[in-house]
Amino acid sequence: MRPTTKDLAKAAGVSLATVDRVLNGRSGVRQKTVDAVNAAIERIGFQRNQVAATLARQKGYRFGFVLPRSGDEFLDVIIKHICEFGQASRAEMIETKVVRINEHDPHQAAKALSRLSANDYDGIAIMAPETPQIRDALYRMRERGIQTVAFISNQQEEDSQSFVGIDNIAAGATAGRLMARFLGNTAGSILVLAETMQSRDSLERRLGFDRIMSRGYPQFHALPTLETHGTPERTNLVLTNAFAAHKDIVGLYIMGSEARVAIGFAQSLRGKEKIVTIAHERTPSTEQALRANTLDALINQDPGHIVRSAVRTLRAQCENRETLASQERIRIEILIAENL
Repeated sequence: MRPTTKDLAKAAGVSLATVDRVLNGRSGVRQKTVDAVNAAIERIGFQRNQVAATLARQKGYRFGFVLPRSGDEFLDVIIKHICEFGQASRAEMIETKVVRINEHDPHQAAKALSRLSANDYDGIAIMAPETPQIRDALYRMRERGIQTVAFISNQQEEDSQSFVGIDNIAAGATAGRLMARFLGNTAGSILVLAETMQSRDSLERRLGFDRIMSRGYPQFHALPTLETHGTPERTNLVLTNAFAAHKDIVGLYIMGSEARVAIGFAQSLRGKEKIVTIAHERTPSTEQALRANTLDALINQDPGHIVRSAVRTLRAQCENRETLASQERIRIEILIAENL
């Protein structure tokens, strides 16, 4: 028989009410008492029955996913998995909702976040550029009693290290190693594209990419990052100017999550001339590009796993408990045409 809350109260020398307050992170308990309960949890191997705890709350959990307003296929994939999870988790009394914000205007984005109420959301997973306005809005959100977790794109906050996504420095380094291996003895410039460098995932990917390219491959010159801001017009403009200014481009690294437009424009500008192209995230267009040999490799993170991990992390925060680190680690996948 696994230990019950009565066993825990007896082992800690406290009342059932005190155990309940500690398990639910409520105020009014001395730190000495909290430490005693936590020590008893470790000593007797207590594990909380989460289904019973949810029923005891007499209400389920409501989690929101804050996503950029602009986006293409990758966001569609993410939203699909959020909706699938929401349907599958009704029996566990968990509701999920998608909230879109204007990621190009940090003041508007912060204003939208300020309208999210603890009466409507227990936790928020946010995918947004890292700006002072959004960072402050997240502080205020937690003050209102809403748990938060950075989702896909990290937010480096001093008081919060919760992040669900891949190690983006490692992902960028993986792209660099693949680029160098595919190019072999070829020499030339490598064009690097990002939607915005305000996004920490792009910053970290560029850092990892440069670490590899600068160490052992002096024959390659990684050009400064060009920002597309996610619009076809600007993507076409920056690619046209880059190819006109640098005749020796041999590689294209697309760091953002939306690669469809960039791959199409690059192919039309270079025609039959082959350049090694590496991108991120599996979408219908990147799958097609791999099969058509206009994309050489794809660095992917499982969107279903990310959505499930974000919900588990937020729920653990609400229940004042730790998650299982090995379960929440998001793997970096390398896809080529042959293993799709």
